[in-house]
Amino acid sequence: MPPECVNPVNGSLVPVLSAARVLVVAGKGGVGKTTVTAVLASAAAAAGHRVLAVELDGKPVLSRLVGDIPLLELSAPAALEDYLRDHGFGRIAKRLTASGVIDVVSTAAPGIDDIVVLGKIKQLARTGEWDLIVVDGPAAGHAVTMLTSPAGMHDAVRGGPVRSQADDVLELLHDPARCNVVLVTLPETTPVNETIETAFALEDRVGVTLGPVIVNAVDVGPAVHAPGDGDRFGDDWAALVQAAEFRRQRREMQTAAITRLAEALPLPQLHVPLAAASELGPDVVTKLAAAVTPGSVR
Repeated sequence: MPPECVNPVNGSLVPVLSAARVLVVAGKGGVGKTTVTAVLASAAAAAGHRVLAVELDGKPVLSRLVGDIPLLELSAPAALEDYLRDHGFGRIAKRLTASGVIDVVSTAAPGIDDIVVLGKIKQLARTGEWDLIVVDGPAAGHAVTMLTSPAGMHDAVRGGPVRSQADDVLELLHDPARCNVVLVTLPETTPVNETIETAFALEDRVGVTLGPVIVNAVDVGPAVHAPGDGDRFGDDWAALVQAAEFRRQRREMQTAAITRLAEALPLPQLHVPLAAASELGPDVVTKLAAAVTPGSVR
């Protein structure tokens, strides 16, 4: 069935940022998922929310983008170590981590690492310390696997703490007031097609609530026209005409991709403008957060 969104966008990021305690940001590699995570965290902080950004893949990129916003780098081994400590194995948890046994456990029990990571996020949300936890989730393919792991563990394990953990995580994922998933794409054909596939997979296989689709790096500038006065620009005229034509064609492809996304997914869109900067940092992220607009086809 087509994915549905319970959080319509009315001209701002507020509905997205206040709809649930946990916001998982997912998208194909290369679409700017981490940048969008930082943009959402920055917008939430600017709106007065107590925000925690969570990095799952261990890359330091998010830490360079969120500035003073609290950041937690959460790995599966660290989450599993915490899980063991919480269940009475505190004395040996560090020893197991150091010896590599935890990695063996993760390999021997597929999905357990995803369960403990999601369980840690669930635990953080329950503390009430944060109004919003923005998670820089895995790439789209792994995101589906990660978010379906609790259901798989629920079916495979009949009882015990692992089953309880899986059940608790399922409750988190299925409660739209507690958890939403936001998909990120680019205004290009292939990323849009992959986003559509991921949205249907998450809806059908996970049952998670989808927030608006975020289209990153949208060219929102004025209409492009080639300069008409060749004498005025001299030798640069031909290059300017070529650049204008290239941008015009790119804008046409962008519009086609956004239109296709709107037709295939009945979800609101948010557009993050193309960053006019050679290097991203907290200042650029703050400007992007202020410039996010409700999606419209131009």
